Amino acid sequence: MESVQAIKQRFGIIGNDPKLNRSIEKAIQVAPTDISVLVTGESGVGKESIPKIIHQLSHRKHGKYIAVNCGAIPEGTIDSELFGHEKGAFTGATNTREGYFEVADGGTIFLDEVGELPLTTQVRLLRVLENGEFIKVGSSKVQKTDVRIVAATNVNMFEAIKKEKFREDLFYRLSTIDIHLPPLRERKEDIHLLFRKFASDFALKYKMPTIKLTDDAVEVLLKHRWNGNIRQLRNVAEQISVLEHTRTISAATLKGYLPSEGDNLPAIIKTSKSDSDFSSEREILYKVLFDMKSDLNDLKKLTMELMKNENAHDVQKKNESLIQKIYGDEEAEDYEDSIEDMEVLSIPEKMSQLSDAIDESNDKYHFAEEVEEEETLSLHDKELELIKKSLERHQGKRKLAAAELGISERTLYRKIKQFDL
Repeated sequence: MESVQAIKQRFGIIGNDPKLNRSIEKAIQVAPTDISVLVTGESGVGKESIPKIIHQLSHRKHGKYIAVNCGAIPEGTIDSELFGHEKGAFTGATNTREGYFEVADGGTIFLDEVGELPLTTQVRLLRVLENGEFIKVGSSKVQKTDVRIVAATNVNMFEAIKKEKFREDLFYRLSTIDIHLPPLRERKEDIHLLFRKFASDFALKYKMPTIKLTDDAVEVLLKHRWNGNIRQLRNVAEQISVLEHTRTISAATLKGYLPSEGDNLPAIIKTSKSDSDFSSEREILYKVLFDMKSDLNDLKKLTMELMKNENAHDVQKKNESLIQKIYGDEEAEDYEDSIEDMEVLSIPEKMSQLSDAIDESNDKYHFAEEVEEEETLSLHDKELELIKKSLERHQGKRKLAAAELGISERTLYRKIKQFDL
């Protein structure tokens, strides 16, 4: 078994990062087997090197190695590309065509960007992984193939599975062995080493002196995030090698070739979006109704206390928190002023006595109908009243009023326009 250093020299891999070395070790160990491998990592980290290592160190090294970019093939033709088609299977199919799985029989297929495969193609691929069988497009004949599949993706597969864009059973079939390549920003010691290698290669290619970085330029190089990873670093080295006349590159010059990353301050990102701007309208109405029901129950309780107890001030003192909850700060004071003039209705202790009292004098309780007419409950009026009081309480500050009402500021604004406040 070849050493990691020998493999890096053989395949032109630059870097001494422990995570990179571990990934290469895993590739060396899994190569002699036929286990499916999934290579993961960000775009531009060099995922295409791992399947080459696996193929060259396997017993299939004399067979064909085919790399397929699944994201570059149109959805309508990818089945034909992978599995082949029969003559007349679709418009333009003038001849029978062999697919990659048929051509690569006995070899290795590298499926790059496997996360972009359509769901129908994923079903076909799952069958190949399970028993090596596939059917050409437009055919009913089952064919066998013996291929080693190595896949790669920069997609978060668990998110794709959650969104039902990738089959979970196929994911576990492909990821029997998972090899992860670290991003360049996690390989700080390798960044300058890679830049020097690229600068040397481009100097040889374009027949010009090699560019060199000053110490402050090296510091800028190491601090950059490199979202494009090795591919981006290579492009920057090539641009500077071709465009700069001065072979010694300062920090100011290097910054001119690096994209501005903006502000890196942390931010809270909303991960979920509502179906519509007013999707919580039903919840708002429910909240208003429940609040009204709660207030009515509290009022019933307070009224019953007043009816049973002739001393209104004792009732007020005993239920101070309840009065505060129902009427708020300003209305509670009005309640204290009006309660002195309130006539407390005493009710008999037994229901039979109350029934007799009602029979004897129906007119004594005629005020019940007047209360019902004056206190007609309307959801529209109640909501309008709540919004007005909240705005007055917070001196027109909509954000605070919305927070108090338990609704969004957008919804409050819409209500204000609706009620023409």
